[in-house]
Amino acid sequence: MSADGTTDIKASALELIGNTPLVALDRIWPGPGRLLAKCEFMNPGGSIKDRSSLGMITKATESGELKPGAPVLEVTSGNQGCGIALVCAVMGHPLTLTMSKGNSPQRAAMMRGLGANVELVDQVEGTPGNVTLADVTAAEERGLELVKETGAYYVNQFNNDNNSSSHEHSTGPEIWKQTGGRVDAFLATVGTAGTFMGVSRYLKTVKPDIQCIAVEPEGSQPIRGCEISKPLHLLQGSGYGAVPRLFKFDNLDETMSVTDAEAVEYKRLLGKKEGLYLGYTSGANVAAAIKLLKSGKLGKDPWVVTVLNDTGLKYPEIQKYPFEK
Repeated sequence: MSADGTTDIKASALELIGNTPLVALDRIWPGPGRLLAKCEFMNPGGSIKDRSSLGMITKATESGELKPGAPVLEVTSGNQGCGIALVCAVMGHPLTLTMSKGNSPQRAAMMRGLGANVELVDQVEGTPGNVTLADVTAAEERGLELVKETGAYYVNQFNNDNNSSSHEHSTGPEIWKQTGGRVDAFLATVGTAGTFMGVSRYLKTVKPDIQCIAVEPEGSQPIRGCEISKPLHLLQGSGYGAVPRLFKFDNLDETMSVTDAEAVEYKRLLGKKEGLYLGYTSGANVAAAIKLLKSGKLGKDPWVVTVLNDTGLKYPEIQKYPFEK
């Protein structure tokens, strides 16, 4: 309690979601221009997916689709599942999650720790740490079977418009406010497309000439219109090899690709130079942002914003990567 008797106590973990800091990565990129990153790993579930989890469950409750105490089901690569698990824990909904066995076991452990029932589905064509569209489809098919059996509310993140609107009403406005309206480009990897679509939609309304760039894994670039030559990559939760239903080309200015090696390198640099232990998509976002800054396309002193999607604690430590000799 402060001297004047006021308090600052959050009612639940749900009030810890959002309003994350924006950090300058000046040690990785000293200039010209500035590389700024939204610290989404600081959400209570450890990722940016907490925002859309809260948004989708709240909207379903408000609309009456989700009744108090009713069961919930979702198909996940891990981060969305962790976010929904923490929301359901606070709101009192029993939760079942289906996920490919190829996704990191750390995510399954966290989801179970938050009270969720987790069913891991055998991979179809991927390998541990490399999850393909076919693997996600298998997890989805099992999830839909459970929805029929149990009557649970299906969150359906890949087709739920409240996914992207959560970022349009929170992440985008926060970035604009934190930069004082000085942002020249926004970049993000694309999984469900919720983050990219919501943030870019908002930023385009306040600054129509901002550059909004989708980041894809090299060899799995359906948004760019390329044939899929490398469905197996390290960017879990993104680059599934198909254009997501939530993705719209209206707010897209460009796409950029990042190799596994580049994602790993910048994941390492974020730890060694910035003191931030993060996941592979965060490394990919930073790698793409630096390519953009180096290109000179944005002029002399641009400010580029990206997102640090999740903590590195959600991944096993890999001693040797497939691309290393």
